[in-house]
Amino acid sequence: MTTLTVGDQAPALERTMHLADMVAYAGATWDWHRLHYDSAWLEARGIPAPVVDGQMFGALIAQQLQDWCGPDARIERLRFRFKNLVYAGETVSCAATVTAVEDGVATVECRIDVLGDNARVAVAPASAEVRLR
Repeated sequence: MTTLTVGDQAPALERTMHLADMVAYAGATWDWHRLHYDSAWLEARGIPAPVVDGQMFGALIAQQLQDWCGPDARIERLRFRFKNLVYAGETVSCAATVTAVEDGVATVECRIDVLGDNARVAVAPASAEVRLR
């Protein structure tokens, strides 16, 4: 069984959001909105680059938690709120800290920040409940 205590922090997960990954994600989720890939369409609307599908952030949080807690852990609840758009080519960093552990379920506060010259919060607040086995 994975053991977590209040204050434990997951190893940071950093990911550059490449356009090819965004298109692959769109194919997997059937989300073909032009916002996520069509540079000409975006330029006509004053949007500087393809916008990362928000659900990719849920996938990143889930990946971070599963990698950290192990294959026997189960994410029972995941909530997150978008704060800012993230564009193709930007790098994000996921952070997670345990805030409570009760009856084998860890409550984890999460956030995702955009790194670099245009640093900003991408996703917060975010939280998960992870059943540890």
